Amino acid sequence: MQAFTITESDGVLALAAQSVEPSPRDPDDVLVRVEFSGVNYKDAMVASPHSRVRRVSSLVGGVDAAGVIESSTVPELPEGTRVAVHGGDLGVARDGGFAQYVYAPRRFISPLPEALSTRDAMIIGTAGVSAMASVLALEDHGLDHEGEVLVTGSTGGVGSLAVTILAARGYRVVASTGSDHLTDWLLERGAARVIKRDQVGDRPDRVLGTEQWRGAVDCVGGETLNQVLRCLRYGGAVAASGLVASAELATTVYPFITRGVALLGIDVVEAPASTRQRVWTSLAETLSSTTLEPLVDSVVNLAHLAQAIDALRDGKTRGRILVDPAAG
Repeated sequence: MQAFTITESDGVLALAAQSVEPSPRDPDDVLVRVEFSGVNYKDAMVASPHSRVRRVSSLVGGVDAAGVIESSTVPELPEGTRVAVHGGDLGVARDGGFAQYVYAPRRFISPLPEALSTRDAMIIGTAGVSAMASVLALEDHGLDHEGEVLVTGSTGGVGSLAVTILAARGYRVVASTGSDHLTDWLLERGAARVIKRDQVGDRPDRVLGTEQWRGAVDCVGGETLNQVLRCLRYGGAVAASGLVASAELATTVYPFITRGVALLGIDVVEAPASTRQRVWTSLAETLSSTTLEPLVDSVVNLAHLAQAIDALRDGKTRGRILVDPAAG
């Protein structure tokens, strides 16, 4: 089969589309014929020199994929089932979805609702699963429609899906971005208004900023997350899933002890099957192919994947890059 490999030897990184032989890690691994995969920021981290995310020296990249089960000994996952594959060490410590076939254990595999095609599933991808999980966490915390919900990093994979999902669920969404030229695109995705990065917070001379956001989805981390916390309304919450700006968070206890706000960590890598199924069901109920298709930045084959990863890393994309492993 054809696959996109990431190999680092003696400090030299090599990215290549080449022929490899798929092999299971465990006897009960399920073989999936990949129809689409997607490029996530995590993939860019894995495909970087001296990566602190990648845990092996050589592997097939791709932290997610969608396709049809080709071979299975798992009763609840029969051959022919349409599935999404994501999570665990896929594309990080074991061969991932940038290939024509991928082996994965049961816990990484989610049957797709009838309403979602495999293409839809990878427009959503791990980024969209994170976005939906973030929205569900906010709603579980008590998010209502009284006020504005902020989304940071709104032109990226998680951010653009979060804007789309929140708007589809009836929230008034404020999109924060450093890409001024994409304002109209974000408004088309459902944002009520678009602000610049430096408008997330205010009153830098005070410990706390103005109470602005009823809730927030943060995909950026670092100082942006600090500003979100400073400006949440009383009892509000931010669902945090990203570290594009920084993994460090320098803040104070004041938002937590004087406004009762909450910082909700979002993880979809090790999420149990019940959580995954709830997320995919909610996605099918909230989104449609018509809504999802404008989120596609581009579709690339394995030979052009390295350039696509560079574009994502450099912030030159909007929405999702899909990978068609069967394309020439």
